[in-house]
Amino acid sequence: MRIARFSYKGTPRYAFVQTDKQDGKDYLVELSGYPLTGQQVEPTGKRYPLDDEEVRLLAPVIPSKIYGAAKNYRAHAAYMAEHGQSSNPEPPEKLMLFMKPSTSVIGPDDPIVKPSYSKDMNYEPEVAVVIGRMARKVSVNEAMDYVLGYTCVNDVTLRDLQKNDPMWTRCKGFDTACPLGPWIETDLDYRDAKISFKLNGEEVPEASGTTANLIHSIPEQIAFISSFATLLPGDVIMTGTPHTTGSLKNRDEATVQVEGIGYLRNVVIDE
Repeated sequence: MRIARFSYKGTPRYAFVQTDKQDGKDYLVELSGYPLTGQQVEPTGKRYPLDDEEVRLLAPVIPSKIYGAAKNYRAHAAYMAEHGQSSNPEPPEKLMLFMKPSTSVIGPDDPIVKPSYSKDMNYEPEVAVVIGRMARKVSVNEAMDYVLGYTCVNDVTLRDLQKNDPMWTRCKGFDTACPLGPWIETDLDYRDAKISFKLNGEEVPEASGTTANLIHSIPEQIAFISSFATLLPGDVIMTGTPHTTGSLKNRDEATVQVEGIGYLRNVVIDE
């Protein structure tokens, strides 16, 4: 099931995304409420074509907090060391986390604004986990019971600032640094989700990967985070970027794709 957040004539709404069997097109089936409240939501009877000019997909959630897993693939840890971003080509033994604020979140087709104080802004394609209900001190075995679904995320990073920012606060937390979308997919093989990336329409094979190669699995990430912080419905965990990253420049088109979810497209503009 796909759950979308969208605006129609300027008013935010929620919907299921359904494919019409007759015409093969995707439609937004409007819902009566907010799917993350725990209350039952029902279709209102209104349906909008996804390609309607009045329809605009929004970030599927505005989380209270966003956690990111750093160097959670061996290939990425080695890449960071090769490019002078880390002194150790081996990934950390324990899960290493950072955070992004909710103000960094943007949706599909929203512009990524490159700050004037950075000379090297990078893309990082990832699978994001969306929490569905409050999770506190949950075990690895029960962790997936707290997941609503998954979406695409681009963990945009100011690589040049990262060298002098040991807490990664500014290099990963600036406005527009967290594109999310296009919707939440509730049914996904999270153990082997294929990630790919296109820059200006061209595939970047070195940036692709699969969650099968995660060092710390999604259930392990949820259990670890919930051991010290309460995860709320709508909170997001960025599970890690699989391999190489690269620079984004003015007017570049960045597209993150996760097989089984869809694609997230954003264009870069200079501040």
